Amino acid sequence: MTANKSLMRAAVIDLGTNTFHLIIADISASDVKIIYKTNVPVRLGQGRINENIIIPEAFNRGIETLKNFKQEIEKHQVQQTLAIATSAVRSAANGGDFVEAAKQGAGINIEVVDGDKEAEYIYKGVKATGVINSTSLIMDIGGGSTEFIICDHQKLLWKKSYNIGAARLMQAYFNSDPISQQDKTAILNHLDKELADLKQACASFKPNHLIGSAGAFETFAGMILKGTDIKNTKSTPIEITAYSALSEKLIASTHAERENMPDLIKLRVDMIVIAAILTNYIISMSGIKKISLSTYDLKMGVLYSLLELES
Repeated sequence: MTANKSLMRAAVIDLGTNTFHLIIADISASDVKIIYKTNVPVRLGQGRINENIIIPEAFNRGIETLKNFKQEIEKHQVQQTLAIATSAVRSAANGGDFVEAAKQGAGINIEVVDGDKEAEYIYKGVKATGVINSTSLIMDIGGGSTEFIICDHQKLLWKKSYNIGAARLMQAYFNSDPISQQDKTAILNHLDKELADLKQACASFKPNHLIGSAGAFETFAGMILKGTDIKNTKSTPIEITAYSALSEKLIASTHAERENMPDLIKLRVDMIVIAAILTNYIISMSGIKKISLSTYDLKMGVLYSLLELES
C-alpha cells in the first residue's frame, strides 16, 4: 500500500444469482484503479429460485467462495469492503440465514440491496464508461432480476427492477431443446404482462440507445467481435444486424450446439437463449436501433459511489 493518505484500497463483492464477483481497487480523489478481479459461477439460484429457496449445495458453494474472497481481501490489505447481495438473496426465505453464515463463517458483512438501489449502482457504473451520450435505456440481465434504467449522461430519469432474471425465466419456461415456439410464446406473454410500465416509460422518454450492462451482453459482444479483448474495454458498440443474426442462431440452436460455440461460457449455455429472447423483446418494444455494451456494472457503480465520497 502506498503512504498517500488520499488513497483508499476498497473491495466490492457482488453476490449475483449466477456469479459472485470480487473486485479490488485503489480509489483516489479523481480515479478508480482496478488492481484485482475475479469471479466464480456460484449459481446461487440453482434449482429452486422461483420457490425463493437457496438450496444447500448452492448455499455451501456461496459461503466457500466468500471464504476464498476474504483471503484475497486480506492479502491485498484492503481498508474497506462492501458486499452487495441482490435478487437471489433478497427474495430467498433463507436469505437471512445466508447473510448470517457469511458473517460467521467468512467474516463478510453483506448488505442486501433493493431493486432501486441496485439500479442506481448500475447507472453509476455505466455512466463512468462515458458511453451514455443521448437518452438511453440501460438493461442489466441478472439471474434473478433484470434492471432497466432510462437516463441521459447527466441524470437518471426512470428505473425499475423486475423479477425476470434469466435463471428465473429459464426454470419457469425453458422446457424444450431447442426452445419451442410454445415456450417462447409463454415467455413473451409473461414479459408483456410484467413490463407494461417499462413500455409506457419508453413511449414517454423515447430512449434511442440500448446499453447492455456486462453479463449476457459481454457474451453477445464477445461472439460478434471475435478477437476483441472485451474484458479490457469499458464499452463497445454492438452492430444491431450482427446482434439480430446471432440471437436468431442462439434461439434456434440445441444445448449441444451451443456447448460447441466459441466464446460462450458454460454458465451461459442455456441462459443466453433467455437473454436473447428478452433483448429482442426490448428492441422490438422500444424501436431502438443502436446497441452498446458497458463492461462496467453494479460493482463498478459501487466503487464510483465510494469515489464520490472520497472526492
